[in-house]
Amino acid sequence: MKKILFIIYLLTQNSLLFAQSADTLTIHENETRLLTHQYFLELEDPTETYKIKDVVNNKGFHHINSSLPVLKYSKSITWLKFILKNETSRAFVPITIGASVIDNFDLYFIDPASHHIINLPSDIPSRNTKLIKQNSTLINCIIFPDSVRTIYLRIKSNASTVIPIEINSANSFFKNADFENLIVGGFIGIILVMALYNFMLFIIVNDYSYLYYVVYIIFLGFTQVLLRGYGSSFFIGNKAVLNNYCIPLSRVFFGYAILLFTSEFLQLKQNIKPYFKYYYSLYAIYTVALIAIITGNVVMAYNLITVAVAVASVTLLFIGCLLYFRGFKPAKYFMLGWGLFLISILISVARNKGFIVHNDFTSNIILYSSALELILFSIALADKINFYRRQKNESQLLSLTIAKENERLITEQNILLETKVNMRTQELIQTNQNLSTTIENLKSAQIKLIETEKMASLGQLTAGVAHEINNPINFVSANIKPLRLDFLEIFALIDKYKEAGDKPDKQELLTLAQDYYKSIDVDFIKEEILSLLDGIEEGANRTTEIVQSLRTFSRTDELILKPIDINKAVLTTLILLRSSIPYNIEIKPVLNKLGLLNCYPGKINQVLMNLLNNSIQSIKAKEQLNNESILITTTDHPENITIGITDTGIGMSTEIKQRIFEPFYTTKDVGEGTGLGLSIVFGIIEDHHGTIDVQSAPGKGTTFTISLPKNLE
Repeated sequence: MKKILFIIYLLTQNSLLFAQSADTLTIHENETRLLTHQYFLELEDPTETYKIKDVVNNKGFHHINSSLPVLKYSKSITWLKFILKNETSRAFVPITIGASVIDNFDLYFIDPASHHIINLPSDIPSRNTKLIKQNSTLINCIIFPDSVRTIYLRIKSNASTVIPIEINSANSFFKNADFENLIVGGFIGIILVMALYNFMLFIIVNDYSYLYYVVYIIFLGFTQVLLRGYGSSFFIGNKAVLNNYCIPLSRVFFGYAILLFTSEFLQLKQNIKPYFKYYYSLYAIYTVALIAIITGNVVMAYNLITVAVAVASVTLLFIGCLLYFRGFKPAKYFMLGWGLFLISILISVARNKGFIVHNDFTSNIILYSSALELILFSIALADKINFYRRQKNESQLLSLTIAKENERLITEQNILLETKVNMRTQELIQTNQNLSTTIENLKSAQIKLIETEKMASLGQLTAGVAHEINNPINFVSANIKPLRLDFLEIFALIDKYKEAGDKPDKQELLTLAQDYYKSIDVDFIKEEILSLLDGIEEGANRTTEIVQSLRTFSRTDELILKPIDINKAVLTTLILLRSSIPYNIEIKPVLNKLGLLNCYPGKINQVLMNLLNNSIQSIKAKEQLNNESILITTTDHPENITIGITDTGIGMSTEIKQRIFEPFYTTKDVGEGTGLGLSIVFGIIEDHHGTIDVQSAPGKGTTFTISLPKNLE
């Protein structure tokens, strides 16, 4: 039984060895061979910890399905094992990697003489000066002619990339290097010529399409030069900085340049206006990749750049086709150039997958298509100039045709208009006459309305003024009867003394006069007469004061400026309103010293009367009265004087406050107000070139602040 198991074990080992075997790659003179999957076995190093000693005896080497070695995001380091036979006349075989982002490329083999492991890193320059000028990732593998050697390659990259490894004979390598330099030199020449040519067109035409195209050309050339390995020769020798920052940054800015150029060249903001906001999402993908580069997430950055290139390429091709079929002619060359570039990318992918042969043409397809793309885009930009010129000529021709047609129409219309103007002139004359009559009527109505408001104000004062005059009159009337009695007693006394004087012989008459003198108390009568006369005088003065106040208030129609004392005008108005002010409303006049003010006195009195009357009514409208007051202040300023009237009434809302100066607007019940009081107040203040400000809130009272200029003439 043990023998059977041992035989099965040997058969299994042999089958595994057979399964993991690969063909020997033989290189002849003047020959270049591509390391394809039939010649190598692959070992993944996901932990990046394998040493060459671990790799030599490792049983994990296996075949892969893809034609060429591929570095994916899950395996940044891979080991390749193949058998190389040298049938050239040289003792070394150049091994190169084409246009790929490679961080490290090391070669190991076991020396047959010493059995030591020999390491040949790619970053050690060759002593051959011609080889130093080459920019491919290169290792000169030491192997004698007609010898066979097992080679181990260690390849590291943060980018997901296909690794085209070429095994060259020495002569073939130099020829390929010269051809590569020639191709890249020609490409750089095209880049420079196209950039200068389009920059000159930008200066001449001042169209930003050319400037963005120049930026696009520069980053296209820069990206391809870096990918071809020329960055270490011309820009920076540190491969980590080159691969982790320079190359991905150039590809991101190349993407920005493509998007800017396409947007400006195809006028996307006008041609796809409803959907243009989605165009910014393409910028967003590249921006996320840029952030990943800055933060050091290189693997993620390369992944995002690949996604951004794929999405942007398909989107831009779709937009170009859409605009072309809509009739936008500049899109034709864009569609051809961009479509050709996409086809070259597809060919490159198919080449890497093994569906297309990897040769000089397919390996340089991106350069060829880029050069042709630049030419087509330049033709498109040149055609755009012709397109603009045709548009301008068509626009000028259309403008000329429209101008001639307009001239003909204007001539016809002038004749028709002249007739209509004459008719309308007569109508306007009649209308103007009617308007003049209407204006006169409106002026008359306005005067009547103002007079009505004046009479309404006077009417409101009538009851109070009548009561105010009645008090001193009653006082006078009440004093007259006792004054008459006093005078009658004095007159009687005088008559008795006169009678006694006329008849001096009758002593009894003198005695009667003296007795009467004692009975009437002359001293008391004297004091009473003087007191009654003082009362009569006070009543007369109060009556005169009220009459004078009424006379001042009634002069609202005077249109002559007069200097008056504003403080006196306030006090006069308070006299007229004295009987209208309830006992529970305190009047607080704070009147600062003022000079005489040039104004229309009657109109100013009407303003004060209306505002104070409104404050009284506002306080009366409250449901409960408690410590109610009206504060009246006058203040002198350098250019004007201000009058402030603040009450503790019900206040106003914002909506009411905005409309209080409108004619006929009132919050009172029907029949209680005309709605013209504050409108007239506003007009009077305007006539004085002053201002009136209102501060109010519901339940918090109201403050009217009037400002009157001192320089009114």
